[in-house]
Amino acid sequence: MKYKEYAPIAARYGISFVFLVFGLWQIIDPKSWLGYLPGFVFGLGLSPVLILTMNGILDFLIGLSLVLGIYIRFFSVVGIFHLLGIELSLGFTDVTIRDISIMIVLFSVFLNGKDKWCLKRTDLRQ
Repeated sequence: MKYKEYAPIAARYGISFVFLVFGLWQIIDPKSWLGYLPGFVFGLGLSPVLILTMNGILDFLIGLSLVLGIYIRFFSVVGIFHLLGIELSLGFTDVTIRDISIMIVLFSVFLNGKDKWCLKRTDLRQ
């Protein structure tokens, strides 16, 4: 069946949508995300709004690279560690299962590497 070759593409596009949307929301309205910040962030000496905006930019870049198919293995790993850091700082919450599921899909995208719809058909390790 030829549909199997589209599974990695669907996973890559699906997960990129999550990062693009969350990234845009954090860039456009970072104040609405303040409740998700762990307490230690408020003592870092940086504006929490700035931290959320930077986080939104990172999320957006991860999503953009995945949707375009540029350095997908690199940005999959960045996304995995980014979510792992969030989980370690927040602890077990109501969104932990969602984030673990996203990490699993990112790992799947990492394992697959480039596909036929990638804009850049070369990757860091081919």
